[in-house]
Amino acid sequence: MTNFSSSLTRWLPEITGDSYTVMNPATGEALAQAPRDSAADVTAAIGRADVAFHSWRSVVVNERIRLMRAWANVIRTNADDLAMIITLESGKPLAEAAGEVALTANYIDFNAEEARRTYGYLLPSHRDGVQLQVHQAPVGVCAGITPWNFPAAMVTRKAAPGLAVGCPFVLKPSEETPFSTYALRKMAIEAGIPEDVLQVVGGSREDAGVIGSALTADARVRKISFTGSTRVGKLLLQQSAETVKRVSMELGGNAPVIVFDDVDPDYVAEQIMLTKFRNNGQTCVCANRIYIHSKVYDRIRDGIADRMKQFKVGSPLETGTTHGPLINQAGFDKVNRLVNDATARGAKATVGGKALDGLFYEPTLLEGITPEMQIADEEIFGPVAPLQKFDDEQEVYKMANNTPSGLACYAFTRDVGRVARASQALDYGIISINVGVFSSEAVPFGGMKESGLGREGGPNGIKEYLEEKYVCVGL
Repeated sequence: MTNFSSSLTRWLPEITGDSYTVMNPATGEALAQAPRDSAADVTAAIGRADVAFHSWRSVVVNERIRLMRAWANVIRTNADDLAMIITLESGKPLAEAAGEVALTANYIDFNAEEARRTYGYLLPSHRDGVQLQVHQAPVGVCAGITPWNFPAAMVTRKAAPGLAVGCPFVLKPSEETPFSTYALRKMAIEAGIPEDVLQVVGGSREDAGVIGSALTADARVRKISFTGSTRVGKLLLQQSAETVKRVSMELGGNAPVIVFDDVDPDYVAEQIMLTKFRNNGQTCVCANRIYIHSKVYDRIRDGIADRMKQFKVGSPLETGTTHGPLINQAGFDKVNRLVNDATARGAKATVGGKALDGLFYEPTLLEGITPEMQIADEEIFGPVAPLQKFDDEQEVYKMANNTPSGLACYAFTRDVGRVARASQALDYGIISINVGVFSSEAVPFGGMKESGLGREGGPNGIKEYLEEKYVCVGL
């Protein structure tokens, strides 16, 4: 049984064994059945990928680029289908899902072109009759473990650079949102990419540990790329150490926003709306702690509050909806707990602050945040904007850095000197100054401290999938 329309069912996976039910978070109803793969299934997929590696790496770069671009074109041709799948399984409003589909295809195009620039080089020789060469070689079979909040874009951000340089991929999507990944694989096959070059393994929440362990334990998997919680990332790092795999880890964030007193309050309020409430606040780079200079606090708070009152919470399929449901009960309960704890300790909900039916939660503006509140140092992952005042520049840098996370942060100021000081003082892999949305396929994405290892995207992201081979040749 499926609640997908007939036009979407062609993108669904074939069920040949065990399955589990994926729920629609907006309705609370069953959406469709997805496969439950065993450890043996994962091992078999790795084996197929390992065989495919020897042929895929030998495909000339122009042909790989052609196939990659064909994949991106199939995605764009079927953009409406993929956006609908994203919305039905994640609860993301349809307009946001359409934006994700565009980014999904862009990652493929960007990395296909970067494959032309994976140069080797010659070094000046240390002795007569010897040539020193450095070759770039694909690392081998790769595994990607992707999250539910960007179920399509995170697939191509991980897989596109690997495929472009000759690495087959085994993908494990979130149990909440598997169908986007299965659809992307079918689109890749339709574009002409061999089916064993891009495979999907998946299962329910109870299966995640089994699948992850099978991926990390197999020595044929030479790289793991993971986006998700810091807790799971640390476990995967421990497991990957046994076979000394390469790893890319994009883990939890706790993004601060710092607003100085020399800004245009209306502009800043608009930018905070973009960085706080995108995807219902369910991204690792959403504003999490908002520090506003006392001189402009009232104007910016009022600007945020006025804009929040225009939000529309409801079905993500309805035109004009800005906020759909949270992804699941655990996410809903966390948001509810953080808001209730803050208000019990004296915070004020200037806007919102209430749980709605199902998994829907009112977009909420909280004031009077103090350090002992749970929301002061926990990642929210929901539509809640907690505001705090500050007066001293150096002190606010200390508050912003007072976290084991270091993924993204934001600062707003017109002072050129302060831009330079903030760039140096803030311990984050991504620093966005005077801009609320920074995402692009052309930039490096990753964090410092416990927010991760390595970078995805940008011109260097493809290097995560290459090994340097030094070749010393006697002439």
